[in-house]
Amino acid sequence: MRGLSRTSLAEVEERFNAVAGSADLGTLADELFSVADLFDREHGLRRSMSDAARPAEQKAQILRVLLEGKVSAAALETVVAAVSVKWARSGDLADALERLGVVAASAEAEAQGRLDDVEDELFRFGRIVASNLTLHRTLTDPAAPAQGKRELLDALLGAKVAPTTLRLVTQLVVHPRGRSLDGGLAEFGGLVASQRQRLVAVVRSAVALSEEQKQRLAAWLRTSYGHDVHLNVEVDPRVLGGFSVRIGDDLIDTTIAGRIEEVRRRLAG
Repeated sequence: MRGLSRTSLAEVEERFNAVAGSADLGTLADELFSVADLFDREHGLRRSMSDAARPAEQKAQILRVLLEGKVSAAALETVVAAVSVKWARSGDLADALERLGVVAASAEAEAQGRLDDVEDELFRFGRIVASNLTLHRTLTDPAAPAQGKRELLDALLGAKVAPTTLRLVTQLVVHPRGRSLDGGLAEFGGLVASQRQRLVAVVRSAVALSEEQKQRLAAWLRTSYGHDVHLNVEVDPRVLGGFSVRIGDDLIDTTIAGRIEEVRRRLAG
């Protein structure tokens, strides 16, 4: 989000933070996801609720009539706050609600002491799906029934991951909202990490790193970037030797494969 929508998101986050403290965070996350999905399905409702020319009080009243008794007070107040501000594009309204749903789910995981688990599990699930073409096709098939996808995810992950991980993966699979599954997992992983204001580094290495190596690398990155850094380590024999680290658009490449590619580029130039 940019400009007007970024400012509006900050206002809605203030209201969200004020009401989320006493809420059941898992339920709040599910409800915000549901309302975001409602706005995605009902284009007329979304346009009406994001219409800057319509009085905020009128939009709030419509939402109260529509949602009161169907969602918690915390979810209702968050949604009312979201329709009461102005958005640069109508889709930003649903984006904001989904984003706050991820924040609520992350806060629940943090309260349970499982935030690190969620970050690791989202990353590992992404690698599993990327390496299993049949699973990837099944989960991303737009014609496949949503309930079937839910049941498959519950069978695959239900007893093996944190409840927050299953909640976030299910949201991405059932409601991709125009994203690739890989892109959605990366987006949600970044939002989970931001719960502690941490950066996420994807590390590719030819061999698994020891805990001591991970700690040294994390400490060096923390010093370099001025933030705590969560490491997602991927073992990839194609790197030949050394390792690479990607944080956002930054790439630190010490791999032999990377050096060979650099030599090829220089020769080609």
